[in-house]
Amino acid sequence: CNPLHREVHQDMEQPLCHYFIASSHNTYLSGDQLLSQSRADMYARVLQAGCRCVEVDCWDGPDGEPVVHHGYTLTSKILFRDVAETINKYAFIKNEFPVILSIENHCSIQQQKKIAQYLKEIFGDKLDLSSVNTGDPRQLPSPQDLKGKILVKV
Repeated sequence: CNPLHREVHQDMEQPLCHYFIASSHNTYLSGDQLLSQSRADMYARVLQAGCRCVEVDCWDGPDGEPVVHHGYTLTSKILFRDVAETINKYAFIKNEFPVILSIENHCSIQQQKKIAQYLKEIFGDKLDLSSVNTGDPRQLPSPQDLKGKILVKV
């Protein structure tokens, strides 16, 4: 084997929309989407396996605390805060390219504010708060530009 062929080079300077992104659906579930357990450690597992887009289904929880679970099913519920803390801990251990939180929002305004508060507190400078308001996807930042950043799509 030619030693030069062992190195892989990928141009990561193109706009984000030029890439396929490894994504996870119902990331929090440890099994089926009707009866299984929701677990924060599932985020650690998929992030370490190379996933860069994770789904977070947010619902109003008790005591003003948003929860993550598969709505209208018998899956268990976990606190949004625990999910965010797990993502923060494992997001960039194996890969420094951006992580996209795909938030499915079913929360009241009050609990949406709580989610925003947790995102800012837990992710700090990792949270990309820039606003991309363009119809031209060629103007999106590149994965290289977004290294170490958490992006939120809702």
